[in-house]
Order: sequence, then structure tokens, then C-alpha cells
Amino acid sequence: MSIWELALIAISLAMDAFAVAVAKGPCLSERELTKKIGMPVLFGLFQMIMPIIGWLIGAQLAGKIDAYDHWIIFGLLAYLGLNMIRNGKKEENDEDDLIICSLLTWREVLVLALATSIDALAIGLTLAFFDINIIAATSLIGIVAFVLSLAGVYLGQQLKKIFAGKAEVVGGVVLVLIGLKILLQHLQII
Repeated sequence: MSIWELALIAISLAMDAFAVAVAKGPCLSERELTKKIGMPVLFGLFQMIMPIIGWLIGAQLAGKIDAYDHWIIFGLLAYLGLNMIRNGKKEENDEDDLIICSLLTWREVLVLALATSIDALAIGLTLAFFDINIIAATSLIGIVAFVLSLAGVYLGQQLKKIFAGKAEVVGGVVLVLIGLKILLQHLQII
């Protein structure tokens, strides 16, 4: 897996966190600087930790399923990507659901960080099948999630109507395409 593919995966994974930050960013007052920075930090940490957990699980299975690992990778990436696309399309159609401002507690931020990083766990499973430095890979994933979430918080109100749902759709398409590329390479079609 090239650095560019890993960067695309990192960006795709960060789209959930970015979308949440865009939606929740306008809910934070000027006095809530710790949450404006703390939310992206937690999103980045969870996006970094969850693939490591997935990788540890996948590393136990890697030797046992070498013959068909490319199908598993494709299936996981396609599933995650199609879910992201479906969720993004749902958000576009449910404009009333985009009005989600309420008191944002640290508990809610933790739940959001966990919820937006579940797909990173599955990516960690797929990374176990590659000869990859997992710390470098997950650090990149975490940094990208932090940067995009921070941008989402500060640009939330302006970008909310433009990117709500669309960011997740783009991320989903990228995951499906990367999964398809991996499958086609293992089948020696490309």
C-alpha cells in the first residue's frame, strides 16, 4: 500500500469526524475554546487508536486467511464505503436532522469520537494484511482526522450547508475505489 493510498484512506476515514465537526462546530460558543480544540483532539486520538485495535485482531488472522484476504479487504472497504455513501445521501435528504445544536457535553464528544471511529477499526483489520508500519499509518490517520475536524469546527457554519452529507459520500466512494483496486491487483487484472 502506497503512502498516497494510505493518505486517501486517512482522508476518507476523517470524513465522518469532519462532518460531525461541521455540524457541531457552530453549536460551540466563543468561550468554549477547550471543546473547539478538544473535540478534534479526541476525534484524532480515536481515529488513531481504533485501527491499532483492528490491526491487532487482524494480525492474529492474517496467516490463516492469506488465500482470500483480498476479498475480505475489498468486502470491508466496500461495505464501509457504501455505508458512508448511504449515510451521506440520507443526510442530504433529511435537512431537518441537520439542526442538531444543543448543549455539547464532554460525554457527547466522547460518544461522537467513538462513533466516528468505528470504521477505523475495520480499516485496522485490513491493514493487518499489508506489510505496513502500523504506528506510522495510524499516526497519519489520527493527524488527518484532527486537522480536518479542527477545520470543520472553525468552518462549520459556513460549510454546513455545502458539505453536510457530501463529504461522507466522497469518503465512501474513495474507500470503495481503493477496495476495488486492491481486489483487481490481487486478481492480477491490473
